[in-house]
Amino acid sequence: MNETPGVYGYKLGNMQLFAEDGTVQRVTVIEAGPVTVLAKRTPERDGYSALVLGLGERKGKHASKPRAGQYNQDPNKKALFKDAKTTPKKVVKELRVPADYAAKFEPGQTLKLDELFQPGQRVDAQGTTRGRGFTGVVRRWAFAGFVQTHGTHEYRRHGGSIGTNMTPGRTLPNLKMPGHYGAEKLSILNLKIAKIIPEKNLLLVEGAVPGPKGGLVLVRHAVKARKKKQ
Repeated sequence: MNETPGVYGYKLGNMQLFAEDGTVQRVTVIEAGPVTVLAKRTPERDGYSALVLGLGERKGKHASKPRAGQYNQDPNKKALFKDAKTTPKKVVKELRVPADYAAKFEPGQTLKLDELFQPGQRVDAQGTTRGRGFTGVVRRWAFAGFVQTHGTHEYRRHGGSIGTNMTPGRTLPNLKMPGHYGAEKLSILNLKIAKIIPEKNLLLVEGAVPGPKGGLVLVRHAVKARKKKQ
């Protein structure tokens, strides 16, 4: 179970950073905040430790009664996020973290990017890839396709044979075929934090982060980063 600290944010797009020596860094800009701690999970009560994080403001007319009731401040009623004393959030996610790390935060507190990350630090970015709908095997699996000459007709982008003859006499499972492509969770490991702009809640991550512009991404401390030899 990955329990490294992290934060949720929205992918804004890509840009370039120019260093003093003229070198160029291709970075992905992530708006990671303000992220509010809505609640905490404790091993004594829930059997595990985690932080419940809220990102973005949800308009009152767009919040259903059950969702709005989670933030109810009425002292005579129970509410899941009452202690946070905040308004309904657009995104509510639970992030597993160690118990000692969760103890540093209280409901209603805002995560600070400059305390969570440092420039040059290695991180893992997770997002949902672009949905490309129903595609053929050439686009989905990079099949070479059929020959383009010698009388080829209507089979240029087909997948070819998918089964055997008498034994076993059926199509085997897990063959690469046309189907839904994209819209799946993808993690990119060991990316580098290029720059942090805490006053604007911006993270600039070197390299590409999965997902389209405006997509929700999760940035956490790297789990496979190489440790420096002492």
